[in-house]
Formats: sequence, structure tokens, C-alpha cells
Amino acid sequence: MKKFLRYLGLGLLSTFLTATPGLGAERISFYYPPFGEFSLSVDSLETFAKVGKIDQDLSFYASRATPEQLAQLRDLLQQRFNVTPTLVSQVTYSPIGEQLVQQLGKLLLTESRNNGFYAIRASLILSAADQKEGLTVVNLLRKFPSDTIRVNFTEGLRIVDDLSQLIKRKDEVFASLQKESIAQAATSNIDFSQKPDLRSPGKFTWQKKSLELNDISRSRRLPVDMYLPEAGSQKAGELLSPPFPLIVISHGLASDRSTFVYLAEHLASYGFAVAVLEHPGSNAERFQQYFAGLAGPPDATEFINRPLDIKYLLNELQRLDKSDPTLQGKLNFQQVGAIGQSFGGYTVLTLAGANINFEQLRQDCTPDTSSFNLSLFLQCQATELPPKNYELKDDRIKAIIAINPIDSTVLGQGGISQIKTPVMLVTGSQDIFAPPVFEQIRPFTWLSGSNKYLALIENATHFSAIAEPTPENDVLPVPPALLGPDRAAVYSYLNALSVAFLETHLLNRPEYRSYLQPSYATFISKEPLNLSILQSLSVAQFNQVWSGSTPQSSKPSNPQPTSTPYQPLKQ
Repeated sequence: MKKFLRYLGLGLLSTFLTATPGLGAERISFYYPPFGEFSLSVDSLETFAKVGKIDQDLSFYASRATPEQLAQLRDLLQQRFNVTPTLVSQVTYSPIGEQLVQQLGKLLLTESRNNGFYAIRASLILSAADQKEGLTVVNLLRKFPSDTIRVNFTEGLRIVDDLSQLIKRKDEVFASLQKESIAQAATSNIDFSQKPDLRSPGKFTWQKKSLELNDISRSRRLPVDMYLPEAGSQKAGELLSPPFPLIVISHGLASDRSTFVYLAEHLASYGFAVAVLEHPGSNAERFQQYFAGLAGPPDATEFINRPLDIKYLLNELQRLDKSDPTLQGKLNFQQVGAIGQSFGGYTVLTLAGANINFEQLRQDCTPDTSSFNLSLFLQCQATELPPKNYELKDDRIKAIIAINPIDSTVLGQGGISQIKTPVMLVTGSQDIFAPPVFEQIRPFTWLSGSNKYLALIENATHFSAIAEPTPENDVLPVPPALLGPDRAAVYSYLNALSVAFLETHLLNRPEYRSYLQPSYATFISKEPLNLSILQSLSVAQFNQVWSGSTPQSSKPSNPQPTSTPYQPLKQ
């Protein structure tokens, strides 16, 4: 009974409300055998939200909550989400949106105990259309087309338990890898205070040039910003001149070419020519049109078109290198690298040689899939593609950096293991959209090349590496709680590590290799966004960490999170 009351406390209620905006109508009902049914009126929540008063109905739950939880709940109840009914409609009627609401509907049932899918979608749209109250939690409850919403409490407790275990295991994995990095750093005697600071800008001046490319064969217009170093700069006593090594940057979903301006400018200051393109099928502009009802959602062909965009860009730059005086002779196509974030991380992994893994997609993407890995909703869209061997690899690309990539299912071990070029994976411990263990840490063990690096940033989120959006391209407003700590430290890490990685593996300058060691991560690390670097992690080592240091002889061959409705961790 004590455990039941602990779960029934307002902490759990707050979790439900935070994760799922819209829980009932006049009453929220919890049925938990063998203890019977408990309920809470919407009026109680509304009174608490408006004046902070806890009435008798709410007091049963409030007495089991901490002051911090009560404050968080009231803040949530008072918050108005500024979204249009068109946007809500477009999202909830999209394939990914429907999957999310269907999963939510298994937990939040109608009064007749049916899946709450249609009721949830209707209440979201109706509340967003209410000009007076707008989209708030209380208004969602008021718009729910049923007198009572029934919470599948048994399923809810299981989800909370599973999620808690998964978070605990993730934190243990991250802490173990950090400890290993710190131990390795302690053996180094390099004094980085006496070496050039790669976080600071380099010596090159540069010019920006914008292009508008048009791939007629695929009806794809590609805006591109070029950052071109100017000849004659001095570096380590050496006069440098073109052609300059070329770096391509691929943005994530609903983003654009402004996302990594800071990184493009930094690399240009070190003598790299940088091309930052936009992918028209999944950029911010496409999402603006989609949310306004003027275009459909991004479709599965983006998994093919994104790498093809970069292939086309390189082809066009090679053509312009012979005809455009502003580019002629400035680009070295024997030294090409690629950097991508999130969906862009997937993009650069395919360009480096990872094929789409249709067998893995078939196994992981089933109608009953229930996962805490939100990236699977995007990855599983690739099941709509005709299953064949798409030629996405580009041999011109000699080194890649993938930041928060999505890859566990769409590429899987079979795809990732095909990559032979040097790779750096960057992960954040608080990334809920591309969870670090499943999307970066475990895939790191699948890389078969000898030159691979895993950069771990404690407390970083999915958004920590990207520049803050301007009002024009802020198409997906993100709650502050999901943004994480101030991003400046992460920018400085990526600036320094990108220069070190590309100088080492693209330009073959061994003097930069020391910056890729764990000791350098320790040197530049700043709390709360502590940085760690690992250069190796085997599948067996990962399994041992994941299973809590279980002796090798007793470890299962197919380790997976205990009681977690997530895909099995397959060898």
C-alpha cells in the first residue's frame, strides 16, 4: 500500500501532465487494482492553477508531493502554448504524430475505456483554436470530449518504472565512460596551457559567398553558404594558399544553414573552406509551409535525398571550380570532410559508407513497437522506401563528425560497421530525442575503423550544439527545460575538436592528434557541461557496462534493459 500511495502522489500526476498535455474532462480517474478507483476533478486543478489554493479533492495528492513538485505543477498548469490549430492539426494528422497520439491513447482512455486517440487529438485542436484560453493543460481537459478520462494506471506505473530504470542505466553508462576517460587523462603529461588554444579563432580571414543550386533531376533547390579562407595567411610560420580543404555541414530536421554558422566561421579561420547547405525536404522552410497547411510533411525519400544533396553539391562545386572566378582553384576535392547533426548525423554516416539496414528496420519497426527512443518514429519512416541497396557513399569524403546522430535502426550494426573512414561521434547525456546509449554510444562500438572518437558531454541536450534560432527560423519552439545549460561551452568544444579531428585525419597533421586525447577533454571541460573523450569501446566492454559489470561468463548474449519496452540490444 505504501508503494501504491507513493506512486499515486502528485509527482506521478505531474509526470503524466507534463508528458501528455491533456488528461481528462470534468474528472481524471485512476483505477488501480486491488485498491479501487481514485479520481481528481478538473476544477481542483484549475483553482490551484489560478489562485494556488489546494482544495480537499487535491489535498490527497498534494500531501504526497514535495513543494518543488507542486510549484512545477502550477507552472505547467499556468503555461499557455502558443501554437495554431493548423499546426496542431498538421502534426497530429501526420504519420509520426498519429503514432505518438496512438501510443498516448493506450495510457489515456475515454470514459468507456477505449483508446483515447481521437479524443486527445480533438482536444488538442479545439484548445489551440480557443482564442481566449488557448492551448493550456486545463483547457485541454475542458475540451476533452468525455466527462471522465480514465488513466490506465497499471500501464502508467509500468512506464514510469521502465523509464526510471532506463534513465538510471543510462546515467550509469555515462558515468562509467566518464570515469574511464578521466583515468586515461591522468596518465598524460601534456601541458595544454603551452599549446595553441583551438577554441580561439585561427589566423585566416575569410569571405562568405552564397549560392543557389538547382538539381533539376530531383526538383531540389539547394541554398548554400560558402565560407572561403583568403590566401596569404600565416600559420606556424608557413604561408598558406589555396586550394583549401573542403568541409560540408548538414543540418538537422526543421533547421537551416544558420544552425552551424559559428562552426563554419571557426573552421574557415583555420583554413578550411566550408559549404553549409539546406536540405529542402526537411529544413525550417519546409516545416513552416507544412505547419501552415501549404505542404505535406517530410517523407521517407529524405533518407535518400539528403546524402544525394551533398553528392550534388560536391559535383556542382567541382564544376564551378573550373568556371567561377570566385571559386576557381580554391577547393581541394582530395581533402573533403563532412559534419552533420541529428538527421544530418545520419546523412554524413551514409556518405561515409553506412547503408540503410532494411532488415533491422523490419525487426524494430512493428505496429506494437513501444519505445522511449523518440528518434525511432523518424527512423521507422524509412520502411516506406523500396528495400534495395541505395548508393549513398561518396568516396570524396575522407572524415566525418556526427553530432547526436540517429542511426540505431535505420543503419544498425550492419550499416555502421561498413564505415572505414575516421569518425567522431558526439553525444549529450540529456538528449531525449536521440538517446545517447542507443543512438551514439552503442553504435560507436560497431565502428570497425581504427580512427574513431566518442565525445561525451554531460548534461548536454539534443539542442546544445546548435545555434539559437532567429525569430524567422524558430519553427519548433522548444521549452527552456529541454534546451539544457548555456550552450557556449558546447560551441567551444565543437570548435576545438573539429579543428583537431580534421587537421589530424583530413590533412594528416600528427601534431594535432594530442588534442583528441582524454587529457585535452579534461583540460577544456567546464561544469556543468563536462567533456570526456574515448578512442575505443568494444561491444564486450559496452555490454559489461550496460549490465552493471556482470562477469562475462554470466552475461546474456543479447543484453537488453530490464523490463523496458524498448527494442532489444542486439549483438
